[in-house]
Amino acid sequence: MSDDKQKIIGYFLEEAKEHLETLEQGLLSLQATVEDAERVNEVFRAAHSIKGGAAMLGFTSIQKTAHRLEDCLKVLKETPVSVDQQVETLFLSGFDTLKDLVDKLQGPFGLREEEGEQAVQAIEPTFTRLQAYLDALVRGRTPAPAPAASAPPPAPATVPAPAPQSGSNYAIAVTALLREMLPLFKQTATPKTRQQLVGLCDRLSQVAANTSTWQTLIQTAKVAIANPDNAYATLAPLVVKDLKQGGDLLQAGRAAEIAASPSLQKLAVQPTLEPVQPQYITVPLEPRAAAEVLIKAFNKKQLLLLVQILYKAIKS
Repeated sequence: MSDDKQKIIGYFLEEAKEHLETLEQGLLSLQATVEDAERVNEVFRAAHSIKGGAAMLGFTSIQKTAHRLEDCLKVLKETPVSVDQQVETLFLSGFDTLKDLVDKLQGPFGLREEEGEQAVQAIEPTFTRLQAYLDALVRGRTPAPAPAASAPPPAPATVPAPAPQSGSNYAIAVTALLREMLPLFKQTATPKTRQQLVGLCDRLSQVAANTSTWQTLIQTAKVAIANPDNAYATLAPLVVKDLKQGGDLLQAGRAAEIAASPSLQKLAVQPTLEPVQPQYITVPLEPRAAAEVLIKAFNKKQLLLLVQILYKAIKS
């Protein structure tokens, strides 16, 4: 391979990584994406760009997979629908295949043509089900559940992901737990849902229990989530992005680079409470007049407390 082509492939991979991040963020919060026309366009353009770059360089399997994602995203772009967990799962299955193909391309052994074709054939039934499911949603019908046969979608997000041991796949474990977070972020912010999200953070911390940078990131996310002043619409994209990137860095053996983004750190800062300034009243020296002032100034509970204090002072 010539140096020029190698440079072009390097540029493609660099851009593809950014496009994959855009795709993943959009798909992990798909309903919010669908409700924002600009975000839908951004995710659609990401798939389109990967498809075009792969076609130019002759990476057919990447081109075909990105094209199938693009076609399905086009449905959401042209006819916004109310998506559900099934749609998200099918989209993410297609995305996982695309990401895996790009990862193999930049790996030490590259992406072999037959290997890529096998991946395309394996994911095709998933894209077929997704397309049919979207068509039914567009027509206003309730889609039938996806069949269990051949190439089933990944396990539901409610299945707990075990903490990986040495040498296992950190990225997969983190992504599985993040998918459990998403339905909670879509609910109304309540103390209960915040507690559930913090609980998921505790489970995420076990993914790399002995990695200090990962633990610091998790703690930052927990503080930001627990702060009732932070809306879920603001929290969700930042928490998901930071934790996903942290998981990828763990997987790549670059744990030292893990850190919370400035935006997430800002949300994790506890608000400074203004000191309460004491209020004063003027009490005349004449006892009866003083009592009248106190009766007007304090409620019954405060007066009882005042009597107790005065009684103790008299006895001492």
